[in-house]
Amino acid sequence: MSFRKDFMWGVASSAYQIEGAAFEDGKGASVWDMFTHERGKIREEHTGDVACDHYHRYEEDVALMAELGVKCYRFSICWPRIIPDGIGKVNRAGVDFYNRLIDCLLEHGITPVATLFHWDYPYELEKRGAWLNPDSSDWFAYYAKVCAEEFGDRCKIFYTLNEPQCFLGYGYFAGCNAPGRQWHSYEILPALHNAFLAHGKAVQAMRSVRSDLQFGYAPSSDVCAPATDSPEDIDAARRRYFAVPEDEWMWCVSLWSDPVMLGTYPVDEPFMKNHIQTLPKTWEEDLKTIHQPIDFYGQNIYTQSLWSSDGKGGWQWVRNPMGFSKTSNNWCVSPRCLYWGPKFLYERYKTPIVITENGMGCHDTVSLDGKVHDPNRIDYVHRYLLELKKAAEEGADICGYMYWSVMDNFEWGNGFTDRFGLIYIDYLDGLRRIKKDSFEWYKGVIASNGENL
Repeated sequence: MSFRKDFMWGVASSAYQIEGAAFEDGKGASVWDMFTHERGKIREEHTGDVACDHYHRYEEDVALMAELGVKCYRFSICWPRIIPDGIGKVNRAGVDFYNRLIDCLLEHGITPVATLFHWDYPYELEKRGAWLNPDSSDWFAYYAKVCAEEFGDRCKIFYTLNEPQCFLGYGYFAGCNAPGRQWHSYEILPALHNAFLAHGKAVQAMRSVRSDLQFGYAPSSDVCAPATDSPEDIDAARRRYFAVPEDEWMWCVSLWSDPVMLGTYPVDEPFMKNHIQTLPKTWEEDLKTIHQPIDFYGQNIYTQSLWSSDGKGGWQWVRNPMGFSKTSNNWCVSPRCLYWGPKFLYERYKTPIVITENGMGCHDTVSLDGKVHDPNRIDYVHRYLLELKKAAEEGADICGYMYWSVMDNFEWGNGFTDRFGLIYIDYLDGLRRIKKDSFEWYKGVIASNGENL
Protein backbone atom coordinates (compact mmCIF):
# COMPACT_ATOMS: atom_id res chain seq x y z
CA MET A 1 0.00 0.00 0.00
CA SER A 2 1.34 3.44 -0.96
CA PHE A 3 0.82 6.83 0.63
CA ARG A 4 -2.16 8.92 -0.50
CA LYS A 5 -1.97 9.88 -4.18
CA ASP A 6 -1.54 13.59 -3.47
CA PHE A 7 1.17 13.00 -0.85
CA MET A 8 3.53 15.98 -0.54
CA TRP A 9 7.00 14.47 -0.91
CA GLY A 10 9.48 17.23 -0.27
CA VAL A 11 12.67 18.58 1.18
CA ALA A 12 13.23 21.47 3.56
CA SER A 13 15.73 24.19 4.39
CA SER A 14 15.88 27.57 6.11
CA ALA A 15 17.14 30.94 4.94
CA TYR A 16 20.00 31.55 7.37
CA GLN A 17 21.27 28.00 7.04
CA ILE A 18 21.75 28.02 3.26
CA GLU A 19 21.34 31.45 1.65
CA GLY A 20 24.47 33.35 2.61
CA ALA A 21 24.58 36.89 1.17
CA ALA A 22 24.16 37.99 4.77
CA PHE A 23 24.99 41.64 4.10
CA GLU A 24 24.08 42.01 0.41
CA ASP A 25 21.41 43.86 -1.53
CA GLY A 26 20.01 45.91 1.32
CA LYS A 27 19.33 43.04 3.71
CA GLY A 28 19.05 44.00 7.38
CA ALA A 29 20.82 42.16 10.18
CA SER A 30 19.15 39.27 11.96
CA VAL A 31 19.89 38.05 15.47
CA TRP A 32 21.81 35.15 13.92
CA ASP A 33 24.00 37.52 11.92
CA MET A 34 24.95 39.16 15.20
CA PHE A 35 25.17 36.03 17.37
CA THR A 36 27.47 34.06 15.08
CA HIS A 37 30.02 36.88 15.14
CA GLU A 38 30.33 36.63 18.91
CA ARG A 39 33.42 34.61 19.69
CA GLY A 40 32.78 31.20 21.25
CA LYS A 41 29.09 30.96 20.37
CA ILE A 42 29.40 28.62 17.35
CA ARG A 43 31.58 25.55 16.97
CA GLU A 44 34.83 26.38 15.19
CA GLU A 45 33.67 30.02 14.89
CA HIS A 46 31.56 29.28 11.82
CA THR A 47 29.01 31.80 10.54
CA GLY A 48 26.25 31.78 7.94
CA ASP A 49 27.68 34.78 6.09
CA VAL A 50 28.15 32.64 2.97
CA ALA A 51 26.62 29.30 4.05
CA CYS A 52 25.81 27.34 0.87
CA ASP A 53 25.53 30.53 -1.21
CA HIS A 54 22.02 29.50 -2.23
CA TYR A 55 21.23 33.19 -2.75
CA HIS A 56 23.44 33.15 -5.85
CA ARG A 57 23.13 29.45 -6.76
CA TYR A 58 19.39 28.85 -6.31
CA GLU A 59 18.93 27.88 -9.97
CA GLU A 60 21.48 25.08 -9.66
CA ASP A 61 19.87 23.93 -6.42
CA VAL A 62 16.33 23.97 -7.81
CA ALA A 63 17.51 21.96 -10.84
CA LEU A 64 18.84 19.33 -8.42
CA MET A 65 15.50 19.27 -6.58
CA ALA A 66 13.75 18.76 -9.88
CA GLU A 67 16.08 15.86 -10.64
CA LEU A 68 15.24 14.45 -7.21
CA GLY A 69 11.58 14.58 -8.19
CA VAL A 70 10.25 16.37 -5.11
CA LYS A 71 6.67 17.60 -5.24
CA CYS A 72 7.32 20.56 -2.94
CA TYR A 73 10.13 22.54 -1.37
CA ARG A 74 9.75 24.05 2.09
CA PHE A 75 12.05 27.06 2.35
CA SER A 76 11.96 30.02 4.71
CA ILE A 77 11.80 33.71 3.96
CA CYS A 78 14.32 35.89 5.74
CA TRP A 79 12.28 38.63 7.42
CA PRO A 80 15.10 41.26 7.45
CA ARG A 81 15.92 40.51 3.81
CA ILE A 82 12.36 41.58 2.98
CA ILE A 83 12.04 44.38 5.57
CA PRO A 84 15.51 45.35 6.83
CA ASP A 85 14.27 47.05 10.00
CA GLY A 86 11.53 44.48 10.61
CA ILE A 87 8.83 47.09 10.01
CA GLY A 88 8.61 49.98 7.58
CA LYS A 89 10.25 50.13 4.18
CA VAL A 90 10.25 47.01 2.01
CA ASN A 91 13.54 46.01 0.37
CA ARG A 92 12.77 45.38 -3.30
CA ALA A 93 16.00 43.44 -3.87
CA GLY A 94 15.01 40.95 -1.17
CA VAL A 95 11.50 40.59 -2.58
CA ASP A 96 12.96 40.07 -6.04
CA PHE A 97 15.14 37.20 -4.83
CA TYR A 98 12.19 35.25 -3.46
CA ASN A 99 10.16 36.00 -6.57
CA ARG A 100 12.94 34.53 -8.68
CA LEU A 101 13.14 31.47 -6.42
CA ILE A 102 9.37 30.91 -6.49
CA ASP A 103 9.23 31.32 -10.26
CA CYS A 104 12.15 28.92 -10.70
CA LEU A 105 10.43 26.30 -8.54
CA LEU A 106 7.19 26.59 -10.49
CA GLU A 107 9.05 26.35 -13.81
CA HIS A 108 10.42 23.01 -12.59
CA GLY A 109 7.03 21.75 -11.41
CA ILE A 110 7.83 22.10 -7.71
CA THR A 111 5.26 23.56 -5.31
CA PRO A 112 6.77 26.35 -3.18
CA VAL A 113 6.01 26.07 0.54
CA ALA A 114 7.21 29.12 2.46
CA THR A 115 7.92 29.37 6.17
CA LEU A 116 7.57 32.94 7.38
CA PHE A 117 9.82 32.62 10.42
CA HIS A 118 12.68 30.18 10.89
CA TRP A 119 14.55 31.99 13.68
CA ASP A 120 16.27 34.90 11.84
CA TYR A 121 14.56 37.68 13.81
CA PRO A 122 15.31 41.25 12.68
CA TYR A 123 18.00 42.69 14.92
CA GLU A 124 16.38 46.14 14.90
CA LEU A 125 13.27 44.62 16.48
CA GLU A 126 15.36 42.58 18.91
CA LYS A 127 16.63 45.88 20.27
CA ARG A 128 13.00 46.84 20.94
CA GLY A 129 12.29 43.80 23.10
CA ALA A 130 11.51 41.20 20.44
CA TRP A 131 8.77 38.78 21.48
CA LEU A 132 8.29 40.47 24.87
CA ASN A 133 7.20 43.70 23.21
CA PRO A 134 3.37 43.87 23.11
CA ASP A 135 3.65 45.22 19.55
CA SER A 136 5.63 42.20 18.31
CA SER A 137 2.59 40.38 16.95
CA ASP A 138 1.65 43.43 14.88
CA TRP A 139 5.18 43.67 13.51
CA PHE A 140 4.94 40.07 12.36
CA ALA A 141 1.47 40.54 10.89
CA TYR A 142 2.74 43.47 8.82
CA TYR A 143 5.60 41.35 7.48
CA ALA A 144 3.21 38.47 6.75
CA LYS A 145 0.86 40.76 4.83
CA VAL A 146 3.77 41.95 2.69
CA CYS A 147 4.60 38.32 1.89
CA ALA A 148 0.99 37.64 0.87
CA GLU A 149 0.97 40.69 -1.37
CA GLU A 150 4.31 39.95 -2.99
CA PHE A 151 4.23 36.14 -3.27
CA GLY A 152 0.67 34.94 -2.67
CA ASP A 153 -0.31 34.93 -6.33
CA ARG A 154 2.11 32.00 -6.89
CA CYS A 155 3.07 30.64 -3.46
CA LYS A 156 -0.11 29.23 -1.93
CA ILE A 157 1.13 27.41 1.19
CA PHE A 158 2.65 29.26 4.15
CA TYR A 159 3.83 28.02 7.53
CA THR A 160 3.92 30.78 10.12
CA LEU A 161 6.40 29.78 12.85
CA ASN A 162 9.03 27.07 12.91
CA GLU A 163 9.84 25.50 16.27
CA PRO A 164 8.94 28.13 18.86
CA GLN A 165 10.45 25.73 21.40
CA CYS A 166 13.83 26.52 19.86
CA PHE A 167 13.66 30.21 19.06
CA LEU A 168 12.17 30.98 22.50
CA GLY A 169 13.39 28.11 24.68
CA TYR A 170 16.93 28.01 23.32
CA GLY A 171 17.22 31.63 22.21
CA TYR A 172 15.71 33.40 25.21
CA PHE A 173 15.80 30.95 28.13
CA ALA A 174 18.73 28.55 27.74
CA GLY A 175 20.65 31.17 25.78
CA CYS A 176 22.48 28.70 23.53
CA ASN A 177 20.84 29.98 20.32
CA ALA A 178 20.54 33.50 18.98
CA PRO A 179 20.13 36.03 20.43
CA GLY A 180 21.62 34.28 23.47
CA ARG A 181 19.35 35.75 26.13
CA GLN A 182 18.59 34.08 29.45
CA TRP A 183 15.20 35.37 30.46
CA HIS A 184 13.46 34.33 33.63
CA SER A 185 10.82 31.62 33.45
CA TYR A 186 8.13 34.21 34.16
CA GLU A 187 9.07 35.97 30.90
CA ILE A 188 8.65 32.94 28.65
CA LEU A 189 4.86 32.67 28.71
CA PRO A 190 4.27 36.33 27.78
CA ALA A 191 6.76 35.96 24.91
CA LEU A 192 5.16 32.71 23.78
CA HIS A 193 1.73 34.32 23.97
CA ASN A 194 2.92 37.13 21.71
CA ALA A 195 4.34 34.57 19.29
CA PHE A 196 0.97 32.80 19.26
CA LEU A 197 -0.73 36.13 18.57
CA ALA A 198 1.77 36.71 15.77
CA HIS A 199 0.70 33.42 14.21
CA GLY A 200 -3.01 34.24 14.46
CA LYS A 201 -2.68 37.81 13.23
CA ALA A 202 -0.45 36.71 10.35
CA VAL A 203 -3.05 34.20 9.15
CA GLN A 204 -5.76 36.85 9.39
CA ALA A 205 -3.67 39.47 7.59
CA MET A 206 -2.67 37.13 4.77
CA ARG A 207 -6.21 35.85 4.29
CA SER A 208 -7.39 39.47 4.00
CA VAL A 209 -5.07 39.77 0.99
CA ARG A 210 -5.79 36.41 -0.63
CA SER A 211 -8.53 33.96 0.33
CA ASP A 212 -6.95 31.05 -1.54
CA LEU A 213 -3.89 30.64 0.70
CA GLN A 214 -3.31 27.62 2.91
CA PHE A 215 -1.59 27.74 6.28
CA GLY A 216 0.33 25.54 8.63
CA TYR A 217 2.18 25.74 11.93
CA ALA A 218 5.42 23.83 12.51
CA PRO A 219 6.43 23.14 16.12
CA SER A 220 8.77 20.33 17.15
CA SER A 221 8.65 17.49 19.62
CA ASP A 222 10.63 14.55 20.89
CA VAL A 223 7.90 11.93 20.92
CA CYS A 224 6.94 10.17 24.14
CA ALA A 225 6.58 6.58 22.94
CA PRO A 226 5.38 3.56 24.91
CA ALA A 227 8.07 1.19 26.13
CA THR A 228 5.83 -1.75 25.16
CA ASP A 229 2.61 -2.15 23.18
CA SER A 230 0.59 -2.82 26.31
CA PRO A 231 -2.53 -0.62 26.68
CA GLU A 232 -1.19 0.66 30.00
CA ASP A 233 2.13 1.81 28.53
CA ILE A 234 0.44 3.34 25.47
CA ASP A 235 -1.89 5.33 27.69
CA ALA A 236 0.97 6.43 29.93
CA ALA A 237 3.07 7.58 26.95
CA ARG A 238 0.15 9.49 25.45
CA ARG A 239 -0.55 11.32 28.70
CA ARG A 240 3.15 12.10 29.21
CA TYR A 241 3.43 13.44 25.63
CA PHE A 242 0.83 16.12 26.36
CA ALA A 243 1.77 16.80 29.98
CA VAL A 244 3.58 20.01 30.97
CA PRO A 245 5.72 19.27 34.05
CA GLU A 246 7.27 22.21 35.85
CA ASP A 247 10.81 21.02 35.17
CA GLU A 248 10.38 19.87 31.54
CA TRP A 249 8.05 22.39 29.95
CA MET A 250 10.24 23.30 26.98
CA TRP A 251 9.48 20.21 24.88
CA CYS A 252 5.90 19.51 25.90
CA VAL A 253 3.48 19.47 23.01
CA SER A 254 0.32 20.86 24.58
CA LEU A 255 1.94 24.09 25.80
CA TRP A 256 3.28 24.88 22.32
CA SER A 257 0.32 23.64 20.26
CA ASP A 258 -2.98 23.68 22.17
CA PRO A 259 -3.51 27.46 21.88
CA VAL A 260 -3.01 27.35 18.09
CA MET A 261 -4.81 24.07 17.45
CA LEU A 262 -7.51 24.00 20.14
CA GLY A 263 -7.83 27.59 21.28
CA THR A 264 -6.96 26.71 24.87
CA TYR A 265 -3.98 26.64 27.19
CA PRO A 266 -3.35 23.43 29.19
CA VAL A 267 -4.28 25.32 32.34
CA ASP A 268 -4.43 22.25 34.59
CA GLU A 269 -0.81 21.27 33.94
CA PRO A 270 1.81 22.03 36.64
CA PHE A 271 3.83 24.59 34.67
CA MET A 272 0.72 26.50 33.67
CA LYS A 273 -0.68 26.50 37.20
CA ASN A 274 2.53 28.06 38.47
CA HIS A 275 2.95 30.64 35.70
CA ILE A 276 -0.48 31.48 34.28
CA GLN A 277 -0.45 34.77 36.20
CA THR A 278 2.41 35.93 33.93
CA LEU A 279 0.16 35.92 30.85
CA PRO A 280 -1.38 39.23 29.72
CA LYS A 281 -4.73 39.98 31.31
CA THR A 282 -6.30 39.66 27.85
CA TRP A 283 -5.04 36.11 27.28
CA GLU A 284 -8.44 34.42 27.20
CA GLU A 285 -9.83 36.92 24.69
CA ASP A 286 -6.60 36.69 22.66
CA LEU A 287 -7.16 32.98 22.13
CA LYS A 288 -9.89 33.86 19.64
CA THR A 289 -7.22 35.50 17.47
CA ILE A 290 -4.63 32.81 18.08
CA HIS A 291 -6.94 29.92 17.19
CA GLN A 292 -7.33 30.50 13.45
CA PRO A 293 -8.46 27.60 11.25
CA ILE A 294 -5.37 26.18 9.53
CA ASP A 295 -4.92 23.52 6.89
CA PHE A 296 -1.83 21.63 8.08
CA TYR A 297 -0.36 20.76 11.43
CA GLY A 298 3.36 20.53 10.78
CA GLN A 299 5.59 18.64 13.14
CA ASN A 300 9.38 18.34 13.15
CA ILE A 301 10.18 14.88 14.55
CA TYR A 302 13.56 13.19 14.87
CA THR A 303 13.62 11.04 17.99
CA GLN A 304 11.74 9.82 21.06
CA SER A 305 11.90 8.90 24.72
CA LEU A 306 10.34 5.74 26.15
CA TRP A 307 7.68 5.70 28.87
CA SER A 308 5.77 3.05 30.75
CA SER A 309 2.96 2.95 33.27
CA ASP A 310 4.10 3.17 36.89
CA GLY A 311 1.13 1.03 37.94
CA LYS A 312 -0.33 3.92 39.94
CA GLY A 313 -2.02 5.92 37.18
CA GLY A 314 1.15 7.78 36.28
CA TRP A 315 4.19 7.19 34.06
CA GLN A 316 7.87 6.50 34.38
CA TRP A 317 10.78 7.07 32.04
CA VAL A 318 12.45 3.98 30.58
CA ARG A 319 16.14 4.23 29.76
CA ASN A 320 17.27 3.15 26.28
CA PRO A 321 19.35 -0.02 26.35
CA MET A 322 23.13 0.27 26.22
CA GLY A 323 24.49 0.58 22.71
CA PHE A 324 21.35 2.24 21.32
CA SER A 325 22.09 3.60 17.83
CA LYS A 326 22.87 7.32 17.60
CA THR A 327 23.24 9.82 14.79
CA SER A 328 26.44 11.83 14.31
CA ASN A 329 25.00 14.58 16.51
CA ASN A 330 24.11 12.05 19.22
CA TRP A 331 20.34 11.80 18.67
CA CYS A 332 18.83 8.36 19.20
CA VAL A 333 17.74 6.54 16.07
CA SER A 334 14.10 5.91 16.93
CA PRO A 335 11.98 5.02 13.88
CA ARG A 336 8.79 4.43 15.87
CA CYS A 337 8.62 8.13 16.72
CA LEU A 338 7.13 8.57 13.23
CA TYR A 339 4.42 6.11 14.18
CA TRP A 340 3.49 7.16 17.71
CA GLY A 341 4.01 10.89 17.20
CA PRO A 342 1.63 11.33 14.25
CA LYS A 343 -0.80 8.85 15.79
CA PHE A 344 -1.04 10.74 19.10
CA LEU A 345 -1.01 14.16 17.43
CA TYR A 346 -3.78 13.34 14.97
CA GLU A 347 -5.92 11.90 17.75
CA ARG A 348 -5.62 15.18 19.67
CA TYR A 349 -5.70 17.82 16.93
CA LYS A 350 -7.62 16.12 14.10
CA THR A 351 -5.84 18.19 11.47
CA PRO A 352 -3.89 16.80 8.47
CA ILE A 353 -0.29 16.26 9.51
CA VAL A 354 2.84 17.09 7.55
CA ILE A 355 6.19 15.91 8.83
CA THR A 356 7.88 19.22 8.15
CA GLU A 357 11.32 17.97 9.22
CA ASN A 358 12.89 14.57 9.67
CA GLY A 359 16.37 13.44 8.76
CA MET A 360 19.72 12.20 9.94
CA GLY A 361 23.10 13.77 10.60
CA CYS A 362 25.90 11.49 9.39
CA HIS A 363 29.69 11.56 9.19
CA ASP A 364 29.61 12.08 5.43
CA THR A 365 32.74 12.42 3.34
CA VAL A 366 33.80 12.24 -0.29
CA SER A 367 35.17 8.75 -0.92
CA LEU A 368 38.06 7.80 -3.18
CA ASP A 369 35.61 7.20 -6.00
CA GLY A 370 34.46 10.82 -5.76
CA LYS A 371 31.04 9.88 -4.40
CA VAL A 372 29.35 10.26 -1.02
CA HIS A 373 28.09 6.93 0.32
CA ASP A 374 25.64 7.25 3.20
CA PRO A 375 24.00 3.85 3.81
CA ASN A 376 23.14 4.77 7.40
CA ARG A 377 20.97 7.66 6.21
CA ILE A 378 19.18 5.46 3.67
CA ASP A 379 18.46 2.85 6.35
CA TYR A 380 17.33 5.56 8.79
CA VAL A 381 14.84 7.20 6.41
CA HIS A 382 13.62 3.81 5.19
CA ARG A 383 12.81 2.68 8.74
CA TYR A 384 11.18 6.00 9.67
CA LEU A 385 9.01 6.09 6.53
CA LEU A 386 7.80 2.55 7.16
CA GLU A 387 6.54 3.67 10.57
CA LEU A 388 4.95 6.79 9.10
CA LYS A 389 3.17 4.66 6.51
CA LYS A 390 1.89 2.39 9.27
CA ALA A 391 0.43 5.41 11.12
CA ALA A 392 -1.29 6.51 7.91
CA GLU A 393 -2.67 3.04 7.25
CA GLU A 394 -4.16 3.01 10.74
CA GLY A 395 -6.07 6.22 10.19
CA ALA A 396 -3.81 9.20 10.90
CA ASP A 397 -4.21 11.75 8.10
CA ILE A 398 -0.59 12.11 6.99
CA CYS A 399 -0.38 14.31 3.92
CA GLY A 400 3.32 15.07 3.55
CA TYR A 401 6.94 14.35 4.47
CA MET A 402 9.78 16.83 3.99
CA TYR A 403 13.28 15.51 4.46
CA TRP A 404 15.65 17.74 6.42
CA SER A 405 17.59 18.90 4.69
CA VAL A 406 17.92 19.22 0.96
CA MET A 407 21.63 19.98 1.37
CA ASP A 408 24.29 20.13 4.05
CA ASN A 409 24.10 23.52 5.72
CA PHE A 410 24.88 25.69 8.74
CA GLU A 411 23.48 23.64 11.63
CA TRP A 412 23.17 26.46 14.14
CA GLY A 413 25.46 26.02 17.17
CA ASN A 414 27.31 23.18 15.48
CA GLY A 415 28.15 25.27 12.44
CA PHE A 416 29.06 23.18 9.42
CA THR A 417 30.20 20.16 11.41
CA ASP A 418 26.82 18.37 11.13
CA ARG A 419 25.69 17.09 7.74
CA PHE A 420 21.98 16.33 7.25
CA GLY A 421 21.70 16.86 3.50
CA LEU A 422 20.80 14.65 0.58
CA ILE A 423 23.28 16.84 -1.30
CA TYR A 424 26.84 17.12 -0.04
CA ILE A 425 28.31 20.62 0.07
CA ASP A 426 32.08 20.57 -0.41
CA TYR A 427 33.06 23.60 1.64
CA LEU A 428 36.70 23.08 0.68
CA ASP A 429 36.05 23.06 -3.05
CA GLY A 430 33.98 26.08 -4.00
CA LEU A 431 30.77 24.78 -2.39
CA ARG A 432 30.54 22.07 -5.02
CA ARG A 433 27.29 20.09 -4.85
CA ILE A 434 27.56 16.27 -4.84
CA LYS A 435 24.50 14.03 -4.82
CA LYS A 436 24.77 11.46 -2.04
CA ASP A 437 23.59 7.86 -2.42
CA SER A 438 20.56 8.84 -0.31
CA PHE A 439 19.60 11.36 -2.99
CA GLU A 440 19.16 8.58 -5.52
CA TRP A 441 17.39 6.36 -3.00
CA TYR A 442 14.88 9.06 -1.98
CA LYS A 443 14.32 9.80 -5.66
CA GLY A 444 13.11 6.21 -6.08
CA VAL A 445 10.83 6.46 -3.05
CA ILE A 446 9.18 9.59 -4.42
CA ALA A 447 8.79 8.10 -7.90
CA SER A 448 7.00 5.06 -6.45
CA ASN A 449 4.99 7.13 -3.93
CA GLY A 450 6.53 4.97 -1.23
CA GLU A 451 5.42 1.64 -2.70
CA ASN A 452 9.04 0.47 -2.88
CA LEU A 453 9.61 0.79 0.87
